[in-house]
Parts: sequence; structure tokens; C-alpha cells
Amino acid sequence: MPDRKSPRKPSPPTNCDYCMYYEYDEDYECYTCSKDLDEDEMAHFMRGESFACPFYRNGDEYLVVRKQM
Repeated sequence: MPDRKSPRKPSPPTNCDYCMYYEYDEDYECYTCSKDLDEDEMAHFMRGESFACPFYRNGDEYLVVRKQM
């Protein structure tokens, strides 16, 4: 009997603008990702493409408050 495990769902594309790790670097005077991305992830990041970042965490502090309203 074949294994009927469903394949893992891919993560939805992320928007770095809302990620808590997307921080302004005063030395370089631009926004950068503070996580250690591998070569492929960094290539997507530098091209501005949307991709399923494994480190993405919503940095919206008011998300919980809006859900309570």
C-alpha cells in the first residue's frame, strides 16, 4: 500500500516590509534582513522577489489588538 502522507504545504510568500527581522541599518543607510540567509534566500531577497522565508515573523505589534476588536 502506498504511503498516503500529504506533502508538506509550502509557506505563503512573505513580505519583508512587515517582518520583525527587516531592520534599518544606520551604517549602510538601508533596510536589511538581520537573519542569516543562505545563498538562494539572499538572492531572492536582493532581487526583491517574494519567497517563503523560513525566518519570517510578523512584526505588526497591533495584530493582536485588531483581532480583539
